[in-house]
Amino acid sequence: MPDNQEQDTFAALERREWAKCDVAQSYAEVFAKAADMVVPHLVAAVCAGPDTRVLDLCCGHGNVSAGLFNTGARVTGLDFSPAMLEMARLAVPQAQFVEGDAVALSFEDNTFDAVTIGFGMPNMPDPPKVLAEVRRVLRDGGRLAYSVWCGPEVDTALGYVFGAIEEHGLPEIALPPGPGANDYADPTIAFPVLAKAGFSDCHQTFVASKWQVSDPGAPFDFFLEGTARGGALLRPQPTTNSAAIRAAVVAKVLAKHGAGPEWDVPIPSVVTSAVVA
Repeated sequence: MPDNQEQDTFAALERREWAKCDVAQSYAEVFAKAADMVVPHLVAAVCAGPDTRVLDLCCGHGNVSAGLFNTGARVTGLDFSPAMLEMARLAVPQAQFVEGDAVALSFEDNTFDAVTIGFGMPNMPDPPKVLAEVRRVLRDGGRLAYSVWCGPEVDTALGYVFGAIEEHGLPEIALPPGPGANDYADPTIAFPVLAKAGFSDCHQTFVASKWQVSDPGAPFDFFLEGTARGGALLRPQPTTNSAAIRAAVVAKVLAKHGAGPEWDVPIPSVVTSAVVA
């Protein structure tokens, strides 16, 4: 567990966890199989094409950057995780990747035609400030699209895992205060913030992203090994609690999706798009 006040902030937790090579690698290899299903929706939402100048913010291991590059767009990726950037540079060597802070972008005003954010919004301690920065670096008429996992109000592996943590995890293992993981999938939260930042024509698209697994406990493993928030709650659990959490996830998958031997486990998402007003 963090041992000082500076480490115990939401921003520090996100940076610390995503800097771990094993966490970044696990996300890219396994968890992101669901995120990959969302890439075409992000690319289409910003109308990427030949010579479109696109900033892929919170680019992670480069899956959205690859989708953008394949349209002929000129892609710049930015992330705070050196571990993620190393993978992104290998995945899309033709793109430019820079380490940076989404709340203080180093680019000039009106630099880009479009900005994508693939599941980066929940990792940001101050989403309104990020969206203001995105507006600043976009030209007039520029497009933004970002994705966020749906919350437990729908049928989702996220609800299975975090519900099991709430039921079986030690209550003293908790996250530092920060934005809700699914806040910006909610239009009542997202659209007013986008409008205040200078965006209009806000739309949302539901994406039925999912995992195909041969182990009903796989969602537990994916969150344990390949996420910041989930991992920070799961990795410190004592063995007994961890086993109970995984068993609860297994029971939920079997109850919801049958006896197997393979399962399509939903982890749906929302793509939000907007245009510079």
